[in-house]
Amino acid sequence: MDSVRAYGAAPYRVAVIHGGPGAPGSVAPVARELAREYGVLEPLQTADSLDGQVEELRAVLEEYATLPVTLIGSSWGAMLAFIVAGRYPALVRKLILVGSGVYREEYAAHIDDVRMARLSEADKQRIAALGARLADPTEQDRNGIMAQLGELFTRSDTYDPITLESELVEAQFEINQRVWADAVQFRRSGELLALGHNITCPVVAIHGDYDPHPPEGIRDVLAPVLKDFRFILLAHCGHEPWRERQARDAFFALLRQELA
Repeated sequence: MDSVRAYGAAPYRVAVIHGGPGAPGSVAPVARELAREYGVLEPLQTADSLDGQVEELRAVLEEYATLPVTLIGSSWGAMLAFIVAGRYPALVRKLILVGSGVYREEYAAHIDDVRMARLSEADKQRIAALGARLADPTEQDRNGIMAQLGELFTRSDTYDPITLESELVEAQFEINQRVWADAVQFRRSGELLALGHNITCPVVAIHGDYDPHPPEGIRDVLAPVLKDFRFILLAHCGHEPWRERQARDAFFALLRQELA
């Protein structure tokens, strides 16, 4: 897998950062849409540690982007972009957090409960069976199981989907487990949030009102530490606004406004 995909024509002043960790390709629809007007990079993260992903993204931006760049991060990708902007503020012109993960541990406590409550009994049973397979040390298809779980949680995370189809290149279970373990510890220690004091660029968070990640875990936590921060809540919108029938147009209008 190549480290980056490019859309549109140079100069590449925008980069969209995928979630997961370990879900490369998931923001390709955003990159394609924005490439109508802008040169857009889609880095595909391959490192299996938090610091490794930070340095991998830094290297891709320094090699391919026209700096400083606007980073548009989705889910885990929003948190990764936040870390890069905190560690390397000169690289980032603007930071756009889309459906971000939360920045303090207590706000993560009920995310899975919200997701499970939205699923059918059949889907809950399927998740339990897939979880049991992941716990089996002889299981050989952990990437495939992660992809199936991702499909189920996409269903729970979406309000009124245009499509549930994914453009995932490959679900990467080991990367997901290792990077997320680092990220949880980084958040728990307070180091994640502390990086906000180093961010010098404007930060905009776009969040769906149906996203299981509670908006206060982004809005109320980041506002006191960021110098220039705005939070936008989209109605009738889940975790990935570009999938949403009732929010997609408003989402891309907001992105274009922020990129102008």
